[in-house]
Amino acid sequence: MSLKGEMRRLRELDWRELDIKEAGVWPWSLQLLCCLLLLGATFYGMHWYLAAPAKEELERVRGQEAQLIRDYRSKAAQAANLEAMREQMGVLEARMSELREMLPTGAEVPSLIDNISETAIDNQLAIDSIRLRGTVTREHYIEQPFDIQVQGDYHRIATFLAGVAALPRIVTLHDMTLSPEGGSGQRLRLSLLARTYSYRQSEEGAP
Repeated sequence: MSLKGEMRRLRELDWRELDIKEAGVWPWSLQLLCCLLLLGATFYGMHWYLAAPAKEELERVRGQEAQLIRDYRSKAAQAANLEAMREQMGVLEARMSELREMLPTGAEVPSLIDNISETAIDNQLAIDSIRLRGTVTREHYIEQPFDIQVQGDYHRIATFLAGVAALPRIVTLHDMTLSPEGGSGQRLRLSLLARTYSYRQSEEGAP
């Protein structure tokens, strides 16, 4: 059958009378067209059902690629410096252990105050008062503030402050004020707030 004859059959075909049950006697060109349409619809359905989700997943993974590369480089650098980091961690842990030993426990605060009093007496200062305040609980430690008032000349007061700072337990000094005492102007009154600290876990774990 010639192509011209097939085209003529298509033009003369009454499309309203087509019956799918009689598809076998349709013109071969119409059968081919229907097969191509069916094949195209099948491929489109397979792409939509199988390929499209995979493509979306691929785009998502590509979007994460840059972050994954940065994470890999960061972890590779950490792995390369792991030994040095372990050494630094050991040094820091040793230093932390030393600092913890310098923090008095609650039972040691009275003896610390005795040491401060002895330091004042050694420097020939008159002690007006050393008075404890209430403790202040922080996240990792307990703060014990106390007020100190002593009298003496300027140089002895300076030596006293240096002696308190050099005590084996950590004591920090705050809000220091000096005021003349008496008419000569050589005798001074020192008022200050001192704080010492206790490691909170040690206090909680103590019996």
